[in-house]
Amino acid sequence: MSTLTQKVATSGQLRQIIRVAQDAAEKSITEFGLSKNGAQRVHAHGDDLAETVRTAVIASLNDLSVTDKFKNEEVPSKYGYLSGYKPKGLTEQANRLRELFPGLGFANLDYQKKVESGEIKLPTGAEGWFAIPNWKKNKKLFGATYSAAVLVVLEAIRKDRNNRFQNYRENQIDEAHLRQSVRSEKFWQVLAEAQGNPDILIVPAQFGKRHAGRSVRRAIEVMDDNGNEFGPGAFAVGIMLLTHPERLQHYDDLWIDCAGDEFDFSASAVRFVRAPYFRFSGDRVGFDTRRVSDPSEFCGSASGFSPQQ
Repeated sequence: MSTLTQKVATSGQLRQIIRVAQDAAEKSITEFGLSKNGAQRVHAHGDDLAETVRTAVIASLNDLSVTDKFKNEEVPSKYGYLSGYKPKGLTEQANRLRELFPGLGFANLDYQKKVESGEIKLPTGAEGWFAIPNWKKNKKLFGATYSAAVLVVLEAIRKDRNNRFQNYRENQIDEAHLRQSVRSEKFWQVLAEAQGNPDILIVPAQFGKRHAGRSVRRAIEVMDDNGNEFGPGAFAVGIMLLTHPERLQHYDDLWIDCAGDEFDFSASAVRFVRAPYFRFSGDRVGFDTRRVSDPSEFCGSASGFSPQQ
């Protein structure tokens, strides 16, 4: 079975970081100049001190451990999941997919049981488990090419939203304009092989908040540095919207970048410098593309992960 390189810190690296943190804490406490009574009060609130230290350490690790490449392509974002989205159960999602795409089969049920029992753990950063059709195995349903599969999903969204949907790239969703990134395609291949190539793949993922305010290429850089994270494209994100329509129902819901796809804008001198995204404005969902170098407070890249066993 194919595997992707996992960039996991060694035990030696972790011990070095722990030693640095311990030395810093010891020095800070020693130099603070606590009185005897003050020290007693701090000791009495030891749990509060531990939680404060824990919060500060996590914030520092989040800041210092992430690559600096394209770091200037981040802006603060106040947007999130205003409409109240929460990940649904896998069986509910799969049943919904079979309603939308009659003839679609099932996930690997043994694998699903391991997920639902916790034997396969949800990776850090993922919000839940998502059911995504294995389009390459179901070309009669989704078409012979990736762009054809995306069009099928966009049409399903249009019907599901009672025509309250706008494709701003009409007549441009084809193999000449839209493609999967090499990294994304590799991840899907590995996930399919690990699950026995079923009709429905089970994927740990998050719906954009993790990368809110980051440009697409900044988000991709962070994912690459993480090692076990990848950007799903318009097909997978569109499927996630079909099984979780409450995710995008309000203008103030975070819009969703599809970091696993590359789009070629014909008016651009540089090829494939845009990525698709889903938005909400007025009373409808919109599908469009934007430059991968442009950060926006309105947008965040969805991402999937390698499961942890």
